[in-house]
Amino acid sequence: MLFLTAILLSCNTHAEPTEIVVGATQTDKYFPLLEGKTVGLVVNNTSRVNKLHLVDFLVKNEIDVKKIFAPEHGFRGDVSAGGKVEDGVDTQTGLPVFSLYGETRKPTPEHLDGLDAMIFDIQDVGCRFYTYISTLHLVLEACAEYDVPLIVLDRPNPNGDYVAGPVRKEGFESFVSMDPIPIVHGCTVGELAKMINGEHWHKAGKACNLTIVPVLNYNHTMMYSLPERPSPNLPNDLSVRLYPSLCFFEATSVSVGRGTDFPFQVLGGLNENLGEFEFTPRSIPGVAINPLNKDKKCYGIDLRELEEAPKFTLKYFIDFYHKYENESEFLTRERWLNLLAGTDDLIMQIREGKNEAQILESWQAELEQYKKLRKKYLLYPDFE
Repeated sequence: MLFLTAILLSCNTHAEPTEIVVGATQTDKYFPLLEGKTVGLVVNNTSRVNKLHLVDFLVKNEIDVKKIFAPEHGFRGDVSAGGKVEDGVDTQTGLPVFSLYGETRKPTPEHLDGLDAMIFDIQDVGCRFYTYISTLHLVLEACAEYDVPLIVLDRPNPNGDYVAGPVRKEGFESFVSMDPIPIVHGCTVGELAKMINGEHWHKAGKACNLTIVPVLNYNHTMMYSLPERPSPNLPNDLSVRLYPSLCFFEATSVSVGRGTDFPFQVLGGLNENLGEFEFTPRSIPGVAINPLNKDKKCYGIDLRELEEAPKFTLKYFIDFYHKYENESEFLTRERWLNLLAGTDDLIMQIREGKNEAQILESWQAELEQYKKLRKKYLLYPDFE
């Protein structure tokens, strides 16, 4: 089992040197920027100052919060993957909540009307296909277009100790691959915001007025244990660490454990030759309403037995691919796989019989270029 070092969070900006202090707790850095201003918040269940939600914390401190914007999984983090997030009202504060994961994914002029500033505070897990950073991209774009300053309250990246995977190619842009970055991008949300803004990847035509409140006492060599699950199907450190390697299975007939108590910690399909471990996905409200292979016994492998979770690897995907006689029984959504990968090279290389080492080597030149670009925007000591 993977164990990551638990890191304490504190409201005290004079914390001990080993203590991580996230941006949201550093009120001396951003409260002065909000004085006398009306504020919008892009937040979810991870947006906390210790145990208190950022919305409640700011209202309690008499910050004039006017609107809340919700990403995938909703404001309270209780909507299943891909489920439509509805507009509504926060029952705790009475504030209006506007969905950025429904028919509208980018704040509109009406959304931003009357706001003097926007705050983005959401925990990311360091993968290109995790849609919170796609929401960040579109919020940056909208704020730039309508001259609304954006403040990003930064948080550590639990997969921020390395960079891996193919860089997204042109023609494979989607909400799971907005920007030309690798699958494991090695940046915090604050660093990514700087990169998207600085490289003019959004379409505003001008830079956003961007402020980052960095994490104190953090660097990219650290392992970080998330105090809140970042989404319903990433419940613990092991699932977060395996997520970059297992997400490709979402385009196949193989379950990653959605609809179980251990999502993104197992793999299994309906063929008995896939492995000796057995599990049966079920409907779990707010987590997995209609999971793949619902109510059917799956056979495969239990990754909870790992002593240490690997960094990004193609091992599991290639192994399962070769266990099927017919590719069509395994790969059920090829276009979705290509969007997740950000390229169609991956599936072509697997079809050609290339092994993991050969495929990884084919990505190295683009990864080296990306690493040079990334260094321009780093806020924290790097792993290299």
